[in-house]
Amino acid sequence: MWQEILDKFKRYPAQEKVVKLVLEKGFQINDQARVVSGGVEIPHAQIARELGVDRRVVDTTAAAVCEDEDMHKVFKNLRSMTFLGDVAPVLGLGVIEIAPVDATKTGLLGNVASAVAEYGLSIRQAVSDDPYFVEHPKLTIITEGKIPGELVRLLMDIDGVRRVTVY
Repeated sequence: MWQEILDKFKRYPAQEKVVKLVLEKGFQINDQARVVSGGVEIPHAQIARELGVDRRVVDTTAAAVCEDEDMHKVFKNLRSMTFLGDVAPVLGLGVIEIAPVDATKTGLLGNVASAVAEYGLSIRQAVSDDPYFVEHPKLTIITEGKIPGELVRLLMDIDGVRRVTVY
């Protein structure tokens, strides 16, 4: 579905940038063709500044999304989430970033979760980048405690793991 959405804007690079930002951030496009996060409207001028495009490009993109019933169903139901990755060290939580060999291969999350559980660590959050939006997707695991070195070695031995970074 994501590729179909992006394909609809391929001929309009500035609009494609807007669509990618809205999808990456989990913003919605409401029935009034306004970009929102929950009930909070995000000014189209601010989005335009962030992307280096004209505000009218954001207006046009949001209107185009609303005109396509199937696409609008997707965009009006997106939701953003709290990601603990950047604040985890401040909270005393562990952070493991896994760079996969192939982000579309199945089983990586389950194997990583099993390895973390073997060391008695509770997983507070697991977030996987969508390979359609991120050039180098990664799996981020937030744990209840610090990450022991032995766990890092175990994670490196999992099939499909290219790199492990711990914060």
